[in-house]
Amino acid sequence: MNTSTISHVIQGNCLSRFSEKYISERIDLTFLDPPFNQDKEYSSCNDNLPEYEYWQMMEQVCKGINEITSDGGAIYFMQREKNTEYVLQCLHKTGWVLQNLIIWKKKSSAVPCSNKFGKHYQIIAFATKGMSSRIFNRLRISPPLPANYKYERENGVYLTDVWDDIRELTSGYFAGDEAIRKENGERFHKQQSPIALLLRIILSSTKIGDIVLDPFAGTGTTLVVSEQLGRKSIGIEIDLENVKCIKNRLKQISKSDNISRFYNDYIYTEKLKEIWDIEFAPAIPKKEEMLTLFGK
Repeated sequence: MNTSTISHVIQGNCLSRFSEKYISERIDLTFLDPPFNQDKEYSSCNDNLPEYEYWQMMEQVCKGINEITSDGGAIYFMQREKNTEYVLQCLHKTGWVLQNLIIWKKKSSAVPCSNKFGKHYQIIAFATKGMSSRIFNRLRISPPLPANYKYERENGVYLTDVWDDIRELTSGYFAGDEAIRKENGERFHKQQSPIALLLRIILSSTKIGDIVLDPFAGTGTTLVVSEQLGRKSIGIEIDLENVKCIKNRLKQISKSDNISRFYNDYIYTEKLKEIWDIEFAPAIPKKEEMLTLFGK
């Protein structure tokens, strides 16, 4: 699927790009998914900084994002569960107002621990510039009915702050076709975020035409989803190979990157067509066909 380009990729360090005023427009939503300082092997950044230095850097990033965000604009800051306290402090110090602490429960096995409970989730802190969101779309989903429920839901349920229905792109076979791979079959980027995660975030906190920022763009999932939803997007990425990957993904939206397969997940959302205009995705059937397909 070829797309009309409404996405912009900036190569470099996000802090220097903020200070150099590369971004002139006001940002409506930021997805902040930085390296977690776990000593992972990245070719263009040090993922083993002293803890104080790392969180000082994160404060600078959050401050820089806040300064270019529209009033009521949102940030979704993803991190390890053990860093929850630091994330909340970081956002508070830089002027953000916490709205939800989202629990993204993993579908793979929990990480075992010998002296405490096994770890089975990541956190995503949803915060806004100001006390309330300029845009918040209450999404409705229809997850499988729990075994002890007697009656089927007629119109799904509103999304809560526990997300247990999105599979992470694990290093094993669960990563499926969506994970980008090298010619030898190895994962191109082991921390790649799933399409479904970014779709949910962007649908929740933006409208068509809004501007989405990803300051640690990685392989560009944020931009790929934004483009198909008719949102403008800006990705900042320090690694040149990742920049090339993002541009290639945007040139030709692959079957695995096509968001249309998730439309039915949100079919019970009020005014869904106003926030998910399928005209922006040429490979998706026409509106009349889509509504017939999904029983609307």
